[in-house]
Amino acid sequence: MSFNNLDTLYRQVIMDHYKNPRNKGHIDENSVIIDMNNPTCGDRIHLTMKVEDGKVVDAKFDGEGCSISMASASMMTQAIIGKDAETAVKLSHIFSDMIQGKEYDEDEDLGDIEALQGVSKFPARIKCATLAWKAMEKGLDSK
Repeated sequence: MSFNNLDTLYRQVIMDHYKNPRNKGHIDENSVIIDMNNPTCGDRIHLTMKVEDGKVVDAKFDGEGCSISMASASMMTQAIIGKDAETAVKLSHIFSDMIQGKEYDEDEDLGDIEALQGVSKFPARIKCATLAWKAMEKGLDSK
């Protein structure tokens, strides 16, 4: 597949997550609640996670922001549900390295998250893409 086709596919995946977000909403009972924002662009995230025995049983988000921020939140919740906290944080570190254009563990199956790889070419957008991930790490640190 050529780079242009891959770029187009990635854009379509990002827009799909933005227009049809997965896990949008919030968890009311016994949830970890994290509110974060990116003051430079106004992105906001409200993340709720249900963590039982060190495992992320459920995760939901709400908020407002650019397509990259909201798509990343959708992808992040999909990626961490069912994972233990340690694995979720490891995924966050791999994502952070990828999004910053650094070497990362390419053996890890990132699924749709890989669509955000191109954000590394736009340094101003990195904070948008990592907002939900930072919120998730903060929430798991508090457990």
